[in-house]
Amino acid sequence: MTSGLLSHKEMTSGNYTFSSHPRVVQNRGKYRGLQPPVNEDVFNYGNIMYDRRVVRGNTYAQHMTPLSAQSDPVELQRQQEAHRRAVAKKRASDLLKSRSPEPVEGLKHIDVQTDLYLEELSDRIEEKDIECQTDAFLDRPPTPLFIPSKTGADVATQILEGELFDFDLEVKPVLEVLVGKTIEQALLEVMEEDELATLRLQQRAFRELCDSELAEAQRLEEQERRHREEKERRKKQQREMLLKGKETAEKVAARAFAQQYLDDLIPFVFSSLRDNGYFYDPVERDVESEFMPWLMEEVDKNLQKKNLGRRILDSVIREVVDKRLMDFKKMESQSPM
Repeated sequence: MTSGLLSHKEMTSGNYTFSSHPRVVQNRGKYRGLQPPVNEDVFNYGNIMYDRRVVRGNTYAQHMTPLSAQSDPVELQRQQEAHRRAVAKKRASDLLKSRSPEPVEGLKHIDVQTDLYLEELSDRIEEKDIECQTDAFLDRPPTPLFIPSKTGADVATQILEGELFDFDLEVKPVLEVLVGKTIEQALLEVMEEDELATLRLQQRAFRELCDSELAEAQRLEEQERRHREEKERRKKQQREMLLKGKETAEKVAARAFAQQYLDDLIPFVFSSLRDNGYFYDPVERDVESEFMPWLMEEVDKNLQKKNLGRRILDSVIREVVDKRLMDFKKMESQSPM
């Protein structure tokens, strides 16, 4: 089981130690069959000159990355920006995450497991074996079995029944650990319940305080809103009053200017309208439009009648004169020479 030796004192005292002789790490063989394959991920190099993790060259100069290994600057900048956004988002989420209030006097916060099944916590890092399939080794003819020559002396240790384990002696620390862990877990659970109750009371008080502060803030906001609306309404009324005063002053000035302008304009307009015949005497207008045309028509009729009588008289006189003239000529023609 072990390569070391166990003394009787160490076996009876309950403290077990393990010791192993140092050995040289063997390098991996080239062909299959010489030694069992070793995982490349956990391969230990015996000589640092063949270790790929050791950087060659001077240690004070800046390590330059080959052009083939360098990434695109745009892609690198995009990755850095994404990493920066992720870090900022995580920091914001940590700031916004609700934290527990300060512990009460006499107690302190500790990390406890809240899972259904408890497990033992330790600082030991979890390890696991991983294997990968590599390329097939080169085939070679079978090598004859090598049997090394025997050197040294065989060593053996005789262990009788009951020498390595005493149940009554070994079960006592186990029972102490189990009982202690059980009592400690029970006390932790009781303290946790007490602390959770205290936290609930503090959260309830904090929630009530937040609600009262929120109500007060809403009341102050509503009061500020009413004051702001009242201020805007008063400013609007003042603007309307100033606008109305300005309009009134403009109207008064316009009325005074119109009166001053019309004082000289009205007599001139009335005189011009009177001269153009827009203002007339109804009797005079009636005489001019009704009586005078009728009078002129009647006078014209009388004149026409007089002219007609005069023309008839003239025609009668002309006929009488012509007849007498003809009679006179006839008498002259009939009288003897």
